Amino acid sequence: MQRLLLIFKALSDKTRLKILTLMEEGEICVCDIAETLNMTQPNISFHLGMLKEAGLIKDRKSGRWVHYSLNGSDMFTRFLLFGIFERIKDTPPEKIKRSRKC
Repeated sequence: MQRLLLIFKALSDKTRLKILTLMEEGEICVCDIAETLNMTQPNISFHLGMLKEAGLIKDRKSGRWVHYSLNGSDMFTRFLLFGIFERIKDTPPEKIKRSRKC
């Protein structure tokens, strides 16, 4: 039950939903998320931490940068994310701005 609470808490924020939709296209770096959503890296890192704790995303380190992607390792998470993307597909997606930092 604790995992479900973490998942739904993570999904209850508009910024975190935007971050998940950015990852729908594939792996993305923190600096690109910050650039695209016009937010600070510490703020983005807070939201990423909640999504990771809930098991919705995974990370990969590359040098000093961390890249994030959707965690489709379990069927429940996969179907949940699919349902979320299906429900918000009418919302225009954010165009990813690639930072020169990563």
